[in-house]
Amino acid sequence: MDTQNPSAPPCAEARPAGKNHPHRRPNSGVSGIVHDNARHTTRFTVIGNHLAQHRELSLLAIGLAVHIQSLPTGARVDIKTLTARFPEGAARIAAALRELETHGYLSRSRERTSTGRIITRTVSCNRPGHHTEPTADTEARSSRPAPAAPPKKRGPRKPLPAVPQPSYKGPGLLQAATDLVAGLRRHDPDLLLSACDTAHLAPGVAAWLENGASPTSVRHALLNDLPPEGMRRPAAFLAHRLTAQLPPPTAFGNPYSQQQPEPVPVRHPLQNCQGCDRGFRGPEQGRCPGCRGDLAGSAFTVHGATTTLVA
Repeated sequence: MDTQNPSAPPCAEARPAGKNHPHRRPNSGVSGIVHDNARHTTRFTVIGNHLAQHRELSLLAIGLAVHIQSLPTGARVDIKTLTARFPEGAARIAAALRELETHGYLSRSRERTSTGRIITRTVSCNRPGHHTEPTADTEARSSRPAPAAPPKKRGPRKPLPAVPQPSYKGPGLLQAATDLVAGLRRHDPDLLLSACDTAHLAPGVAAWLENGASPTSVRHALLNDLPPEGMRRPAAFLAHRLTAQLPPPTAFGNPYSQQQPEPVPVRHPLQNCQGCDRGFRGPEQGRCPGCRGDLAGSAFTVHGATTTLVA
């Protein structure tokens, strides 16, 4: 009963107290550096990889920049002090400082104090160019969509050029001119004009018709050789053509201009002749044409009957 089983596995070792794990051997199959890092809680300096892995700075300049950035404010970093601190000579340390100045990690300027003494002020920069980089607020503002631009207010519309005016503006002439202008869109879609533009151009077309131009010739003059690239203001283009190419009046003129209203006959009131007391129509009281004897051959009405005077 007291014989031990030699094939039983040994008891596992207890886990070390705390959170410290036993030192693990690095994987022998990994080449290159393997880091064994511990978190710093005191006496540490944050160095950016842009400095630690800088491809143009010398190793001395990188190490000197790390040392300078680890120093407290007010520490001396002149060549004499650094030469006393490190084994490198003054010439090599001066060259390394110039490298750091060239790449923006260090700036040195000579200033005069209030007592008149000249001193060298040295500024160490842990990230060159950070003053020109956008901040978090700037990036947040830039990521926001830009506010919509306010709608542009259009100025007053430029008036259309003046067109010729006909001497006679009868309804028939203006209606024919209006129909001609409105029908231009059937020949060219760009000539789809508003009612206001049509009303402005109609008198110009009426002037052409009044001068004897036929509707076909007016339509051909307006549609011939239109700009192939289109027109920004078709109404202004047509107004210019109506003025610049207005034909002179012909001997026959236009039939629309000959449509004058017929005179309305005047009907005089009925009067009694002061000579023969016969009734007649006249502009005023007096003698009838028979008593006056000056209208022989004229026809007039007396008591509802038509009478012709014989000389």
